[in-house]
Amino acid sequence: MPLGAFKAALMGTAGVSTADVVLLHDTDYSDVASASITSGITSTYGEYIFKFYNIHPATSGEEFTFQVNATDGADYNDSAITSTFFDVFHKEDDSATALDYRSGSDLAQATTFVLLTGDMGIDNDESGVGELHLFNPSSTTYVKHFYSITQSNHPSGSNQAFVGGYINDTTAIDDIQFKMSSGNFDGTIKMWGVK
Repeated sequence: MPLGAFKAALMGTAGVSTADVVLLHDTDYSDVASASITSGITSTYGEYIFKFYNIHPATSGEEFTFQVNATDGADYNDSAITSTFFDVFHKEDDSATALDYRSGSDLAQATTFVLLTGDMGIDNDESGVGELHLFNPSSTTYVKHFYSITQSNHPSGSNQAFVGGYINDTTAIDDIQFKMSSGNFDGTIKMWGVK
């Protein structure tokens, strides 16, 4: 099979062509309190994918979070979010493993920031990565659904977190902000629009 035909077959199998996913934001952050994306979230795309690379907190034991801002909002505390959180944990010394539903990390119509990760350490081998999918943020009819999968490390082991929920706001969402639950962070955040 010629290489071009192989690539076309593979693309068809995956169901997404590179022309369908457009990089809109790519920023390296260094020692920042928060990272806000205030442009590019429009009705052009039905889905937005945010990916996080080497998120490294300045304060040990903190978690990576997000919140949104509606077009009529002045800050990141106006849109109520309902979410659920569960995670998988494995200690480095293999002394314990766990699969936990963390009801204390859920939100119920809250305007606070949503937890995306377990807690992270500050050593260089302790950081976080992951992705967040946000669907139809420009809708003025429906709520906006999202889900996230992240992987993070801290002094005692590895944690994979699964978060999902909805933003209970029928106003279009056009801004998003990421930050640690406390303290500054380093890392890269990219945003793609999906046609």
